[in-house]
Amino acid sequence: MAERIFLAGATGVVGSRLVPLLVDSGHTVGAMTRSAGKAPRLSSLGAEPIICDVFDRAGLIAAVKSFSPDVVLHELTDLPDAFEDIPKTQLLNARIREEGTRNLIDAIDGLSQARIVAQSIAWATDPGPGADAVAYLEEAVLAVGGVVLRYGAFYGPGTYYPNELPSAPRVHIDTAAARTVEALDAPTGILTIVD
Repeated sequence: MAERIFLAGATGVVGSRLVPLLVDSGHTVGAMTRSAGKAPRLSSLGAEPIICDVFDRAGLIAAVKSFSPDVVLHELTDLPDAFEDIPKTQLLNARIREEGTRNLIDAIDGLSQARIVAQSIAWATDPGPGADAVAYLEEAVLAVGGVVLRYGAFYGPGTYYPNELPSAPRVHIDTAAARTVEALDAPTGILTIVD
């Protein structure tokens, strides 16, 4: 069934693969990006670019309500370009998982048809802000009847592992994107997406 999908994180490693898959499946895609410079590419893929920052709470709520989605697909992360920099930047990703998730959930409040499907991880992390943020995201999404997608570590073009396999749990980035499209109508709960 064709739906209206508000894709937060449309230009990320998963989001950039999801846009054409969603459009080809007949969905109407509102593709959120912080960068106006990325809008023409999103348009060329058949999506409606939505220039917005997840931390601009008022702007985000207005954008989501205006688009009136059936699904908010939360694929936002804030990860560094280099894998080895992750420990130094984990607070940025923790913020997007907590504050960003809260803002997206608040943005669908009052939209009776809308539900949230959100990216999480399929492995345990060391105790601390990162693990706390993952737990917050999952609990918040499940509390509003959403779906949590626990992805394995991505590998393939554009990931931290373009030419090698990370340790399990892992999933090829194209497999992750395809299975995400399949998960849009999943009942509330947790889905693990791994090879």
